[in-house]
Amino acid sequence: MHKRLALGIGAIVVAGAVTAGPAAAGAATVPVRASGLASSIALSNCSAALVRYPTSLAADRALMLTNGHCYEGGMPSAGQVLQNRASTRSGKVLDSAGNALGTVRSDKMIYATMTGTDVTLYQLTETFAALKSRLNATPLTISGSHPTDAVSITIPSGYWKRVWNCKVNGFVSTLREGQWTWHDSIRYDPACNTIHGTSGSPIVDAASGNIVGINNTGNDDGARCTLNNPCEVDQNGNTTVHPGQSYGEETYWFTTCLSPSNAIDLSVRGCLLAKPGGSA
Repeated sequence: MHKRLALGIGAIVVAGAVTAGPAAAGAATVPVRASGLASSIALSNCSAALVRYPTSLAADRALMLTNGHCYEGGMPSAGQVLQNRASTRSGKVLDSAGNALGTVRSDKMIYATMTGTDVTLYQLTETFAALKSRLNATPLTISGSHPTDAVSITIPSGYWKRVWNCKVNGFVSTLREGQWTWHDSIRYDPACNTIHGTSGSPIVDAASGNIVGINNTGNDDGARCTLNNPCEVDQNGNTTVHPGQSYGEETYWFTTCLSPSNAIDLSVRGCLLAKPGGSA
């Protein structure tokens, strides 16, 4: 088995929903280094993480990041971009040892797509300051720069309460799986055998503690460009298949699309996220 949903990309399990909490104001949030499973989130069918932008403030609404194929409304089709939809997705925030600190809930799905990348970003009902006060939970920071080859990474899965220690093994110009196409994907070292249920886990740079990507897929059976069997396509159009190979998608793209108020604005010059009506 490899990544994706707990039952594979072809199976969607709708998430449950519980609790919310008070709001609070404050100054800039303090970045935290990754420590075991701290700030990871267990969803009903995937993993996720409590995250912040480099410019997020304590008074901003907290954010939860997982894969596009983990979206409770179903996997977005190729070319489809979803924005600002009501959502009551919930998950349990974990401490470094994997103990549940408490439940968080979204009130809005900010952005979801499986075009170019594979992400769903939620706005939670509480601010970063409120979550710090209620759960002593501090978000992980999404790096504002492209990940580096050969660096050590950790992949903490809230679903499995397990951490994978891996390395980046280059980048894939184009990664194809079924109808979906992703670009500049992160390839892991061959020993990095993430499994189903690790979908949506953050890819954390072990040195900086910042999120550089999001775990999303792997080749299960050695098949070519089919569901759960992605293939690599180089810049010359040559297609290769690597059985057992695992992959993730870059997350600094979010920081290229931020407005001055820390909102996702796809019209920002240089924004790398897919736009509605765009192509893979």
